[in-house]
Amino acid sequence: MAAERVFPLACVVQQYSWGKMGSNSEVAQLLASSDPQARISEDKPYAELWMGTHRRGDSKILDNRIPQKTLSQWITENQDCLGSRVKDTFNGQLPFLFKVLSVETALSIQAHPNKELAEKLHRQAPEHYPDANHKPEIAIALTSFQGLCGFRPVEEIVTFLKSKSEKKVVVEQLNLLVKRISQEVAAGNKMENIYGELLLQLHHQYPGDIGCFAIYFLNLLNLQPGEAMFLEANVPHAYLKGDCVECMACSDNTVRAGLTPKFIDVPTLCEMLSYTPTPSKDRLFCPKQSQEDPYLFIYDPPVPDFTVMKIEVPGSVTEYEVLALDSASILLVVQGTVTASTPTAEATIPLQRGGVLFIGANEPVSLKLTVPKDLLIFRACCLL
Repeated sequence: MAAERVFPLACVVQQYSWGKMGSNSEVAQLLASSDPQARISEDKPYAELWMGTHRRGDSKILDNRIPQKTLSQWITENQDCLGSRVKDTFNGQLPFLFKVLSVETALSIQAHPNKELAEKLHRQAPEHYPDANHKPEIAIALTSFQGLCGFRPVEEIVTFLKSKSEKKVVVEQLNLLVKRISQEVAAGNKMENIYGELLLQLHHQYPGDIGCFAIYFLNLLNLQPGEAMFLEANVPHAYLKGDCVECMACSDNTVRAGLTPKFIDVPTLCEMLSYTPTPSKDRLFCPKQSQEDPYLFIYDPPVPDFTVMKIEVPGSVTEYEVLALDSASILLVVQGTVTASTPTAEATIPLQRGGVLFIGANEPVSLKLTVPKDLLIFRACCLL
């Protein structure tokens, strides 16, 4: 009997303090929908869903016919499932980590090193930089999603600094600025021109943290579902609020700049950052629609580690053929109910909202819509 190369996964939830609480979290909703045994605690945060082989969140295999219990164990013993080029390029490892994030409180302002710097930092300070890999990321909005990404055009920064003679205040006295904006808001005055409400929100979350000023120097992006931003090496960024799908190279290397109680490496940060100013519209990363498949949109950033596909199938379609790739991939059902089948599998695999499926390289998968409702799927893979 042929070994199973397509199977469902149970994935790790991370309950970081910045996550949305209880069933307000997209992560919690996906978990509850996919696992009838899951019990959501309304007083606990559900921040991230991890799909992959990361040592702190290795996905479990939900197929009793497979002797290995985790995805990393299975891949180690079934190297050809990665695809020949992926296997050789990434030394037999799955090169990406696929996630869902539900953000309530702003994450730290941060940047990630390129591979050369990551290797150097790991040698010098492994306690802060635990591996030698780079960490490019893409974030694709599931709900309205707010984030900071890259430096604003210089003229925008100058305008903010000149606004209402706030230059000295912005540089030296955060609390005075917060106090004045609070008074203006209480008096019913609109402060959108200097992002008053956002400043108060961040200051409430991180009192006295000068990272609050980053909203005047970095582009503020308000992504709608399906819109994305790509975070290459050395670009300062922060996730502020909302739910997104994220894919990244497998690494934990983060150089923080503010909005955090964690270690901030100022010399490294100042040396590594890309200070190239860009307008916010240029920070949007647009997918390309497949010419062969009208339901397929491809987010293919300029890094070898990962590509993300969005599949939107209308409920009027009864069956959808998932493209076979020369790469292992992980598929997440965000909306819809299907059964998955392959030519070699003995039985179909039921999947609903929150369901996660591992697909080995070169495996064709057919999805049959069991409920006539629109299907939304994201798929992470490596297209070399």
